[in-house]
Parts: sequence; C-alpha cells; structure tokens
Amino acid sequence: MKKLKEIKEEYSEGKIEKKDFIDRMHDIHKYLFEYSEILKETDVSKIEITDNSVIMTIRGSEIKMICDKNDKRIIAVEILNFNSFEKEELQFVKRLIKSGSAILDIGANVGWYSLNLSKEFKNIRIFAFEPVPKTYNYLNSNLLLNNITGIKTYNIGFSDEEKNVDIYLNPDCSGNSSLANLLGSAKVEKVNCRFTTVDLFVKQNNLKVDFIKCDVEGAELLVFRGAIEVLKSSKPIVFTEMLRKWSAKFNYHPNDIIDLFKNLGYHCYSLNEGKLIQFYTMNEDTIETNFFFLHKDYHSEQILNFS
Repeated sequence: MKKLKEIKEEYSEGKIEKKDFIDRMHDIHKYLFEYSEILKETDVSKIEITDNSVIMTIRGSEIKMICDKNDKRIIAVEILNFNSFEKEELQFVKRLIKSGSAILDIGANVGWYSLNLSKEFKNIRIFAFEPVPKTYNYLNSNLLLNNITGIKTYNIGFSDEEKNVDIYLNPDCSGNSSLANLLGSAKVEKVNCRFTTVDLFVKQNNLKVDFIKCDVEGAELLVFRGAIEVLKSSKPIVFTEMLRKWSAKFNYHPNDIIDLFKNLGYHCYSLNEGKLIQFYTMNEDTIETNFFFLHKDYHSEQILNFS
C-alpha cells in the first residue's frame, strides 16, 4: 500500500483522477475509525495526530506519551497492542512508596514509572537514568509534555564500574537496548554511553535511597554489584526484572541476584493478586519476570501488610 503522502503527490502531479484519489485516500482514512473502536479496550484513551508527531494519552493518569514511528515496542504502542503495561506491578509500587521517598529509576527508558509516580506523589524525589541519548531525549520530551519538573534526569547508566561502553540499540525496539545484543539482530546500532555505579552516584549526591526500580535488559546483576554499599546502608526496596534468557547473555543466572540480596538480609518476592509471595529459586518452569526485594528486618512491616 502506498503512503498517504505518495498518493497526494500523485494526485497533485495529475497522475490519478480525483475520484480515484478520493477512494484511495478513504481506504486509508477508514483506519482512524478502527482505532476509535479498539481504544475502549485499552488503557490508551486518546491518540492525537499533530504536526510531525503522534501522542497517546493514558487512561486514568492522563499521562501523554510521544510515539516513535520506527519503534514498534515503545511503551505507548505496547499499551495499544496489549491493552496495558505492567499494570499490576505499577499499582503495587505505588502502595510501597512513602511520602518523602527518594527513588532511583534505573533504565528509565521513556519514563513510564517516573511519570506515573510523579503524578501520584507530590512529595517524593525521583532520579531517572537513561544512557541511550535518543531514548533519553524522549524521556525529557515526555516530562515536558506533561509539565513535570520535579524529576531529575541523567543521561547515564549503571554498572559495577565507571566506564564508557557501547550499548546495542535496536531502532525498532529501543526497550531492548542493552550492553549485549539481546535479539541477535543485524540492525542494531552501537551507541557509546557513560556508566557509573549506584554507590558512587549516591555518595556524590549525598542521598539516602528508599526505592530502586531497575530494568536494564539483563545487566541487573552488574547494577546491584555496584550498589552494595547503598543496599547495606539505605536498605531500599528494590523492584527489578529478572529473565533467564537475558541474564544468560551476561553469563549469570537470576539466582545469582537472589543470592546477592539474600547475603544482605533481603528476601525475594513475586507478586500475585496484590500480594507478596516469597520467591526462593528460579528454574525453567518460572514464568514471573518482575520481582521485589525487601529487607527481612527493615521492611518487616511492609512484608507483614502485603503478604
């Protein structure tokens, strides 16, 4: 199917008759009404088409998110495709956050968690980190679009040491950007990015961290190895993704993360119908991908309330 612009150009150049032009344009315009039909099944309440941009509004929060025409899995499109995005996890994170909390959003991507938490809580501090410059620009654009000024953003990533290193960026699936070529795609671009450690960042900024969200596409263990002192001293609640297929790219198993936290006095939990379920060992039958780590003593009240 030819693009709208091409059809309009053909008409303006006299290559197609007016009636044929109207029919061909209408065949494409009809998709607008199909979108209006499927929206009511999703958490996208509105799609705006403006000069050079498409913006989706999220139902309930009224958060607006800019779309990338080349990224088939950018979060707003994920919601349009699958009706919602990590809805249960987001609602539970909101229950764990307390007024005055300092939050590290590691692997912020285009800002889904930062945007939602900032909308929900006025008296919290959010530090959002996204190392890929293009994605970082979308993060800041979304904050600007939603008139959010209380989030500090940083164009850096976290690992177990300070370094500059290439990230593999897949232009049509930026959410899978990683220190490893996760998808094995030939289309990936190498983007040199700056990395530091959580311990060093927290020390330099004199922070006491209350909550960490970490989603870095397989490199989670490296982030936590660089955050040992913060985990020992601040004992933040940690919400993280753990996938066997991604961690294998970094030559470790998610159980290594569970063991690291266990040695620091933390228990691992999965989420089921709004309740924390203690999780001990990941195996080939595990279907969960998002997990919470709470310190057995420091977070005993939350563990009791949500188990």
